[in-house]
Amino acid sequence: MAIQQKLSLMIPGPTPVPEKVLEALGRHPIGHRSKDFQDLVEITTKNLQWLHQTENDVLTITGSGTAAMEAGIISTLNRGDKVICGENGKFGQRWVKVAKEFGLEVITINAEWGKPLNPEDFKTVLEKDINKEIKAVILTHSETSTGVINDLKTISSYIRNHNKALSIIDCVTSIGACNVPVDEWGLDIVASGSQKGYMIPPGLSFVSMSKKAWQASENSNLPKFYLNLKSYRKSLSSNSNPYTPAVNLVFALDESLKMMKEEGLDKIFKRHERHKLAISEAATTLNLKLFADEKHLSPSVTAIQLEKMDAENFRKTIKIKYDILLAGGQDHLKGKIFRVGHLGYINDRDIISVITAIGNTLVEQNEISTEKLGEALSAASCHLKAI
Repeated sequence: MAIQQKLSLMIPGPTPVPEKVLEALGRHPIGHRSKDFQDLVEITTKNLQWLHQTENDVLTITGSGTAAMEAGIISTLNRGDKVICGENGKFGQRWVKVAKEFGLEVITINAEWGKPLNPEDFKTVLEKDINKEIKAVILTHSETSTGVINDLKTISSYIRNHNKALSIIDCVTSIGACNVPVDEWGLDIVASGSQKGYMIPPGLSFVSMSKKAWQASENSNLPKFYLNLKSYRKSLSSNSNPYTPAVNLVFALDESLKMMKEEGLDKIFKRHERHKLAISEAATTLNLKLFADEKHLSPSVTAIQLEKMDAENFRKTIKIKYDILLAGGQDHLKGKIFRVGHLGYINDRDIISVITAIGNTLVEQNEISTEKLGEALSAASCHLKAI
């Protein structure tokens, strides 16, 4: 089997890695207790706060985004606590499982996969909680399994009005892709992962913790050791880490955050918005159906439904012929949808390339005409030039 040397990752993670970041990964490691590494931790922590738009502590864990979410849950809650979990996709479903695994009493607020969570459902449940028994609301901001982004701003306002409940938010594919002003929205615990908008390989995760979250951590009795965020906070005070970190990934993080600061948050968010609109409009022009609610499309990934073809065979064809990797559907959506990632280190050329690959494959299967492909590229270009 030939080695694919130019495989283009158009999936919601891992995402493409810039050359500068790859070069940083290749540096010789340094001691994680050295002054040089402490200086690096200090710089990256300040830049992480910039990215999160917060003055809160932002902690770095060697682990995936799931580790960050689990850390936030077990570091602040108690066995038997009542929590709300929003579930409208694979990752919302995961947090329900994690919460139940740790003995939490879960109230699930559901929406059909492909639809956003209804903020008013959260408001209703929270307002009925007169005795303030609900200790946290756990949900996914950008649900990449379906291509939906949930209305975190509105839901977080209802959580704040409750006063007692913490917000524990999976922002794994929204941090670095769209506006998540942690302090402005009063978010308590925000988890994210390195292989998404951060533009570095998998292996690091990040947790933003509010003062309210730290207060809750003082009474938490759930079992924890490696993911005890109090240990990370203590070591961060001296720009260190409680355990051996992934040193070279921190080198990479430093480079990626510098690149992001150079581009600026507003331009980063606008770039992701342009790419989302280009992909979604091109897809509909190609007579394809968007799986997600059109008013709530994620800036990170577009899920596209195939009605006449098997989606797994479709994306396999694109991988073999064009060296472009698309994501498949999960669980009951496998074979029914494919997902185009446009998160992180993606440029306009990547967007044009993937639209062309999808369109050419449809042409070859006699699903559309070449003229239709031209119309799709023209529709996409209108968004790409809107800088």
